[in-house]
Amino acid sequence: MTLPIIRALKTVATTGFAVAFCAGTALAAPSVGKPAPDFTGVDTRGQQVKLADFRGKTVILEWTNDGCPYVRKHYRTGNMQALQKELTGDGVIWLTVISSSPGTQGYVEPAEADKLTRSRDAAPTAVLLDPEGKIGRLYDAKVTPHMYIIKPDGTLAYQGAIDDKPTTRDRDVKTATNYVKTALNQIAAGKPVDPAVTRAYGCTVKYSW
Repeated sequence: MTLPIIRALKTVATTGFAVAFCAGTALAAPSVGKPAPDFTGVDTRGQQVKLADFRGKTVILEWTNDGCPYVRKHYRTGNMQALQKELTGDGVIWLTVISSSPGTQGYVEPAEADKLTRSRDAAPTAVLLDPEGKIGRLYDAKVTPHMYIIKPDGTLAYQGAIDDKPTTRDRDVKTATNYVKTALNQIAAGKPVDPAVTRAYGCTVKYSW
């Protein structure tokens, strides 16, 4: 491993913030246009949630960490909740995934996760607890927020950032291009998703390595 890469990794480990690394520095990410990796997760009620059970519906995966300032921007402004309510109201399945390992930023117990959902007036279909990082690693989720869109036929249509403003400034939400909404509009119109892959930004997912 070269010295510049070592220094970069040390910086990420120290700050806890990062832009997602390119595929060459990590496990290969799921591929747009191919079947989304299937998984079975556990929600805050202890119920199993299987991706395969949602075949025929659009599914959105959102990686989150309530301690991350990038995540806080989207919830503080109501941006994430508004998108959740709009899309779930249209029949979209929204799964919020928490892959923070115990003792790290963003880790929560089920009751705390539910309290957080209520306090933020969030509206996901379910919150999945992934403390071992199995789902996160399966999808190569690197940061929070990291977004994925799965089409009704089970193929991955989009992966990457929620928008094109990689900042923690609240005011940037209003002028941002929301990639998730753009992709869904394109899918509804029968058009190719463009961009289908973007560079996710935020805080690194707190896996137990």
